[in-house]
Amino acid sequence: MKKSFKGGAHPPDNKHYSENRAIETPPLPESVVIPVQQHIGAPAEPLVKKGDRVKTGQPIAKASKFVSLPCHSSVTGTIAAVEERPHPLGVNVLSIVINRDGEDEWFEDYTINGNYQNFSNEQIKNMIQDAGIAGMGGAAFPTHVKLSPPKDKKIDVLIINGVECEPFLTSDHQIMLERADDILNGINILKKAVGVKKAIIGIEKNKPDAIQLFKKKCENTDGITVLPLEVKYPQGAEKQLIRAATGREVPRGGLPMDIGAIVQNVGTAIAVYEAVAFNKPLFERTVCVTGPGINESKNLKVRIGTSFKYLIDFCGGYTENAAKLINGGPMMGIAQKNDEVPVLKGTSGIVVLDKKQADLRSENPCISCARCVDVCPMKLIPSMIATYVEHNFIDDAYKFGLFDCIECGSCSFICPSKRNLVQYIKQGKAKWNKLNRNTD
Repeated sequence: MKKSFKGGAHPPDNKHYSENRAIETPPLPESVVIPVQQHIGAPAEPLVKKGDRVKTGQPIAKASKFVSLPCHSSVTGTIAAVEERPHPLGVNVLSIVINRDGEDEWFEDYTINGNYQNFSNEQIKNMIQDAGIAGMGGAAFPTHVKLSPPKDKKIDVLIINGVECEPFLTSDHQIMLERADDILNGINILKKAVGVKKAIIGIEKNKPDAIQLFKKKCENTDGITVLPLEVKYPQGAEKQLIRAATGREVPRGGLPMDIGAIVQNVGTAIAVYEAVAFNKPLFERTVCVTGPGINESKNLKVRIGTSFKYLIDFCGGYTENAAKLINGGPMMGIAQKNDEVPVLKGTSGIVVLDKKQADLRSENPCISCARCVDVCPMKLIPSMIATYVEHNFIDDAYKFGLFDCIECGSCSFICPSKRNLVQYIKQGKAKWNKLNRNTD
């Protein structure tokens, strides 16, 4: 039986630009911009002011609520400003600007604590929150919240997401090849945090080297298995991955915890291992900088707050035909109009398309071919929802599952009329939220 889900599409993966390129570490930038909102939930509250000197790893903003995360300095230097700056989401967000002033002086000695395996599950979750860890696959949901389900939600399986189904992106693939032991250590910590005995590492079959490596390393591990998955987009989406790995369906409007599952990304597993075993906060991550609009695609280990432009310049700059800058992959990512925006905890990739790949043809009327219905992994009717939104029938769009859409982009990709179906659905969600707030 195929390990997959109903629907889905097969966009060109274009991973050849950066595939199998070893992770490089560029020189530290002269300054970083660290937004206090890098996660789902309440923004962090600044702890520093202009003129303060900070060390690498030092807390510079504190979590304001349970569903919130602290931020840490990613360089050693002086606070230049605490002000609103452009954010990859397309808005201005309160940010802490730090000018580097010399050596990289770490706030603490981040060496291994040989006693970490004896920590309680509550200690582990507190350390994960204190380290500021959000899901590193792109969603940026606070990890300690995911690991804290209500008492009536019994979790029996942990699923580790090594799928990386977004076209172009290869950073997760590369960290699986280079940091497999760290990922397994992180998985064991995550298992203990939620009290599960079973973990499944899901990896698409287009990464046979990673599958082979993890199968070998898991031969003598307790309760960790490797699951090769059909190559299909969006195989790495949370609900689709759970369906493929366990056969369980997350109910409409529900969460993975409703069916006993928790999903974490391979990069998150590494961050958890570093937080618990080394007491190291999340101030750096691996980012794939790639695409036909980049002179030399690379996988890079970078400090949070580094600008996109700095990393693109490190990769040789833009090509002559560079036309579109994207935060994330081309299917679910967000187009950028400013390359000075910073890398966040959830920034898995920076993609630059050339004029040919960025070409957006004009929309034509829907021809009722139903191809969007065939590929929708959430079993929705995207064309109908989009039409309702287009004509401002937001309540009808809501009834047809507006908020069940995961915005994977499969419908827009497959549509022969080139309708901007996902954009309509995003607009519909924003309109519904605005209307709903106005009636409160």
